Amino acid sequence: METAKKTRNDKNDKARIDETPGEDAARRNGIGAGKVLKSMVLAGHAPEVTQLNGVIFGEWADLGLLLELDNVAAQGNWQKLLFPTVWSLLNNHGHVVAAPLGIHRINNLYYNVAVFNRLGLSVPRSWEEFDKVAAKLKQAGIVPLAQSGESWQVATLFETLVLSEGGPAYYRQLFVDLSPRAFADARLLRALKRLRVLKQVMQLPVKERSWTEVARQLVDGEAGMFIMGDWAKGDFNAWGLSADHQFGCAAVPGTADYHLYSIDTLAMFADDYSHQPAQEVLAQIAMSPAVQSDYNKFKGAIPVWRSPDTSKMDGCSQNSWRVFSKGSAYLAPSLVHRMATDETTKDAIVAELRRFFVDDQISEAEAQRRLASIARALSRTGKVE
Repeated sequence: METAKKTRNDKNDKARIDETPGEDAARRNGIGAGKVLKSMVLAGHAPEVTQLNGVIFGEWADLGLLLELDNVAAQGNWQKLLFPTVWSLLNNHGHVVAAPLGIHRINNLYYNVAVFNRLGLSVPRSWEEFDKVAAKLKQAGIVPLAQSGESWQVATLFETLVLSEGGPAYYRQLFVDLSPRAFADARLLRALKRLRVLKQVMQLPVKERSWTEVARQLVDGEAGMFIMGDWAKGDFNAWGLSADHQFGCAAVPGTADYHLYSIDTLAMFADDYSHQPAQEVLAQIAMSPAVQSDYNKFKGAIPVWRSPDTSKMDGCSQNSWRVFSKGSAYLAPSLVHRMATDETTKDAIVAELRRFFVDDQISEAEAQRRLASIARALSRTGKVE
């Protein structure tokens, strides 16, 4: 999961680090962290290390601002160790410009085990089953689906619905290629309709809350289900909960064979190269077996290695790793979490999705037309190559 943490300076003015948190302040407009980073760089205070997920660090690399980690990657045999998708992401015009941390799966459906057991419910594998489970939860006085009205959370839910309706190939046509034909497709309309159906099994009105608050609603038994990336497991575990006993984890209906992903990476700003030795050591540490295994266990993600130690993974992570290992045909880069396209495109689509979500007067067909218009406009202005 990718946001930005506050930059920290110690008393000795050591490395400034723009980190990755679960803080929702930066997530609310989706570009807060990026604006802070740009202002720091323009002011001559670029952090030595920053988390830059997705396509954005290629833009920094094109400006010649990032340290190239070619020697570290070659010495560590990264190309052989990493999943091809991860290796490709790190490369910019033939140079390695970031160190990978972990891979998040976003299309996860969490459920309260105690609630499901008490009501005799089975984990829904299809939307028809989901609707039946939701009806029983509602009848029992439990919110079927926990959800926040924050823009990024609404859009995160929606991109899982697109994956469910169309699969990875269609998903990429829509959010990576911005294909006009894809935006006119009936699968997009079905995803919008499913979002409207799901809204009716949420706690109305759907308020803007941090994702940790929404996760608490599930844990406390106020809600039966919750759709969110696997970073939620990090908080569940930190709260002393265990997978399969207090919370369950399954794929969102219709996406069991697919992986909607976000990859956490660390990029190093070159500046005057005075910190290069320390930066290269950090890159080596990020790729070490201990960090890949233990860090991702706590984060909720999976290692970037093709052959990690799966014995330390819970069932949810093992399933995530199994699906990601199947290859690019089963993978979809997250729009919301900066893996699919540039910030301008992402922000425009996310804003339109939230407008549709909060205003029930906007029809699904009208929302589809608006999204198609955004795609065409951005293509004409050159925002999308």
